[in-house]
Amino acid sequence: MPGRISTRSRQSIPTSGLSSKASSQTLNNRQSNSSRVSSPAVTIPEDGPTSNVRIQVCAIFGDAQRTIAGHRKLAVNLRKVQERCCYEPVRIKPKKGESQEEDGMGEQDFNAEVLRCTLRLLGVKKSETAADRVIRFLGLFLKHASDKDISLLPQPPSEDDVYPETPSTRLTTLLLSTILPFLNSKEKTVRYRTTQIVSHTINTVDSIDDDLFHLLRLSLLKRLHDKEPMVRVQAVLGLGRLAGNEADDDEQEDSDFSMTSDHGSGLLERLLEVLQNDPSADVRRSLLLNLPLTPGTLPFLLERARDQDPATRRALYSRLLPALGDFRHLSLSMREKLLRWGLRDRDENVRKAAGKLFRERWIEDCAGTLAATDDTGGKPKEGEAQPPNFEGLLELLERIDVVNSGVENGVALEAMKGFWEGRADYRNAVVFDQEFWGSLTAESVFMARSFNSFCRDAGEHGKYDDLVDEKMPEVTALAFYLERYLAALMTSLAAAKNPPTEGAEEDVDPVEAEFIVEQLLHIASTLDYSDEVGRRKMFTLLRETLAMPDLPDEVTRLVVSVLRDVCGGTEDAEREFCAVVLEAVAEVHDTIMDPEADVEGGEDESFHSARSELSITPTKASIPSKKAPKGGLEEEAEEDPDAAADAKAIKEILVNLKCLLIAQATLSHVYTPLQSNPSLLNLLNNLIIPAVRSHEAPIREAGLRCLGLCCLLDRSLAEENLGLFLHCWAKGSEALQEEVLGVVADLLLSHGPGLLAGDPAMTATTTATPGAKEAPAVARQVSKMYTRALRSTSVDVAGMAAIALCKLLLSQVLREPELLKQLIIAYFDPETKGNLRLRQALSYALPVFSHSRKENMRRVGEVVGGVVRGVVSRWEEDGGEEGEEGVNWGVLGGVLAEWTDERRGVWNVEKLGGMSLTEGDRDADRDAEEASVHLTLALDTLERLNEKGLGKEERKTLASLLSKLHLAPNNPPATLLALQTLLEESLASRVFSDAAGRNALLKLNASVAKILAAKGVAEVKGTQEAKEGAEEEGLDEEVEEVTTEVEEQVVGDDGQEGVGGMDRLSTEKDVVDSLVDELLSDGEDETGGF
Repeated sequence: MPGRISTRSRQSIPTSGLSSKASSQTLNNRQSNSSRVSSPAVTIPEDGPTSNVRIQVCAIFGDAQRTIAGHRKLAVNLRKVQERCCYEPVRIKPKKGESQEEDGMGEQDFNAEVLRCTLRLLGVKKSETAADRVIRFLGLFLKHASDKDISLLPQPPSEDDVYPETPSTRLTTLLLSTILPFLNSKEKTVRYRTTQIVSHTINTVDSIDDDLFHLLRLSLLKRLHDKEPMVRVQAVLGLGRLAGNEADDDEQEDSDFSMTSDHGSGLLERLLEVLQNDPSADVRRSLLLNLPLTPGTLPFLLERARDQDPATRRALYSRLLPALGDFRHLSLSMREKLLRWGLRDRDENVRKAAGKLFRERWIEDCAGTLAATDDTGGKPKEGEAQPPNFEGLLELLERIDVVNSGVENGVALEAMKGFWEGRADYRNAVVFDQEFWGSLTAESVFMARSFNSFCRDAGEHGKYDDLVDEKMPEVTALAFYLERYLAALMTSLAAAKNPPTEGAEEDVDPVEAEFIVEQLLHIASTLDYSDEVGRRKMFTLLRETLAMPDLPDEVTRLVVSVLRDVCGGTEDAEREFCAVVLEAVAEVHDTIMDPEADVEGGEDESFHSARSELSITPTKASIPSKKAPKGGLEEEAEEDPDAAADAKAIKEILVNLKCLLIAQATLSHVYTPLQSNPSLLNLLNNLIIPAVRSHEAPIREAGLRCLGLCCLLDRSLAEENLGLFLHCWAKGSEALQEEVLGVVADLLLSHGPGLLAGDPAMTATTTATPGAKEAPAVARQVSKMYTRALRSTSVDVAGMAAIALCKLLLSQVLREPELLKQLIIAYFDPETKGNLRLRQALSYALPVFSHSRKENMRRVGEVVGGVVRGVVSRWEEDGGEEGEEGVNWGVLGGVLAEWTDERRGVWNVEKLGGMSLTEGDRDADRDAEEASVHLTLALDTLERLNEKGLGKEERKTLASLLSKLHLAPNNPPATLLALQTLLEESLASRVFSDAAGRNALLKLNASVAKILAAKGVAEVKGTQEAKEGAEEEGLDEEVEEVTTEVEEQVVGDDGQEGVGGMDRLSTEKDVVDSLVDELLSDGEDETGGF
């Protein structure tokens, strides 16, 4: 690097303070860095006499601010001027009376003119694009001039040598050292332009003075904490370049720099901290795109895929990851996370960027088709792609671990859906021939499954039906392939149980074999079974497969699902399906259990075998499994009687769980009534009910789940077993309680609230007042169950209770205010902060519940007072912590006000441009005698504030609530007057001791007064018109009576009529007018006044 610029060269530039600031500094005063007393003012060198170099430099800078099209040519012209001044000084013939030195064109003159033009940019606002163009031109010129100076040297300097001093380096050092003090200016525009010039210069030139480097680093680090985001953005642009050249050793900063606790930390660590914590999305995005890509920074950069700003997340997928290089350098977990976060992002542009990254960049990294190689030398040509490479596609699927990410909720299926949609060349070139199906791997079978799913689901109006029919096999062929790989799966499972012998061939991985069978079953679920030959082949195969005892659980569920499709969609086909499944259940039970043990010791009393009730002939699939060699627990059982008992117990649990799994999968695909299906009744009596009575917890939970599915098919069965479910909740484990909460909610949603009526025997006697309606005992028990579940210490139980209650409240099945209150309290309870399942469900369901129906909003308004008291009580029980770990009382009041704001209701959708609601639901047509939710809430809140014993936290919440209430103009005047009276009493009694509470009352009082004043002016005229019309109908006497009665109530003993700065008599006439309108309208809509 060149040596430091001498102080003499800077002092020779004359300066004058042109700023309007009271205090000014010279440009080379560096002592202000350690003091914040004053900030430097923008000073521009004096104009002085006009010279030739000034004319040329100013003309070039003037052209540069107009457009960027001619910047390169202008940089060349300015370089010529610099060369004439620095290398070939030109002496112009002086005019008469001028000295020879005054017309010289030296290096100092040129540098002074460039600095003078640069300083004029510091006061230009950000909105002026001309300044941006000039700064861009300045960087281009410095880069061009530096390259020219290096080319003039006899020998180019190496990286280890001290960089030679040239005119360009001297100009760069002069510019940076002169404008550096302005980074501490009080004017945000000056700080912004100064930081912009410094950062652009750093990113343009190749090297700068070593001492200046440290000053720039320190000054830009201070700008990282500037209060203006635009300044911080420019600071990180410059520091991003410096971070790449930072030395490994930690350098000590100036003693005045102590903004953070990690004083000795390096530049890169501070930039990473800003990347994670800066509130401005522009700053984080600038750092994301400018930080160096190193193993240390890469994890911090990739975690921006979860950034709050959609543009930042999109920049990661569209700019950073494509520039990263080969994605295979990333870890497997990071690849899967990036795909999942990007493809499931809530922003559509982010999803598109992630899909494009997968189908264009990652596939090219594996397939090697990013560019073709030319004939001359091995460098790839850009823009020329080779034909599709399916080996590369299979490698790509392997790189994202398709065995784990290709499951039902995995991200691989979503990624391949976008791949087939965006890569028509691969879609048309793919071939699934016999050789392909004969040597399936996890990657190849998933490729076929994803192609089949895309063509059958994504295409509109059968767009890809011909394509998929051409490439996918028929039903018969797929059945043979499925049979082959099912045999391989069972062989691998059997081999996994027995230890391998020496010299034996390596078997197929059971996990991969299971995955292959699952994908084939997914394909089979989409085929057309109109071909009877293929249908029979598939039916027989699935029937035999379902009876295999060692079949994995997920494969079992898929087999049942495909078997249901093969049987057909009629009721008779459904009965046939249930009969086949019942037969398979019996075979599974008889196959796994030891026949000799059953004969000698009998069967478990808690579980009755289905074979005692049905005459079932074992199929061929069950016979070989009986002859399987004994091993493991069976060998130990022959030696030890205790081991034999344990082995028998384990076998019984396995057989029960296997049979219940098949029963659950079957009941999930059955919709006919239970009483009309004998097979299901047999399954219920001989399998499910004994399982519910079992003493083994896993069997009992599975049986309860199956019983709940049976109750969905029969209302009487649900009524009979509802008490059983409640008993399981009271006595069961946490897993059983979670199961019961979901089952009861499904039953209520399916059969309606009438299910809670219960039978008369279950209804408890009560000592309530005669004539009062008492809720049935079962209804009270259900409400008590969900209330206790919300307070459960188990995260899963509380989350399931919240989800179930949200469904029941949204569907109007449960309407108890206490349940709604407990649900809202649970949302604000600090103890539920870590329960993301509960918080996520309530954050969606509560606003939807309140804004979907006016009745729901009124129900929320009725429980607001109880909610506030409940949250305060919970807060006091937890120790009374505020802040991030506690309750924000202002937020609590604001959220409750937002949930009860009628302007946000869907019945006011016409204000948002919608036209889907009926006229009766709109807020404008509300009955004049009906107060709005916020008006009723204001009355209840003021009554609560006037009570004694109110805590500070509750008052703070109610004050926040009052400040955010909105009173509609069409509220009834009588209710508004009542509210005004309460407001005056509250102000007089000083219910709030703080200014925020008093301001909320004054604001609400002014709003009420404004509405009453407007209504009084409007309805006086309406009352006169009503009286004239009433004379013709004989109603004049009724109007006079009403008017006289109200006027007597208005005028007091002292004859005063003014209250709160308005005419009380004029206000009370609003009540008269509303009564007159009611008499004249006779139930019709109001015609005047509002």
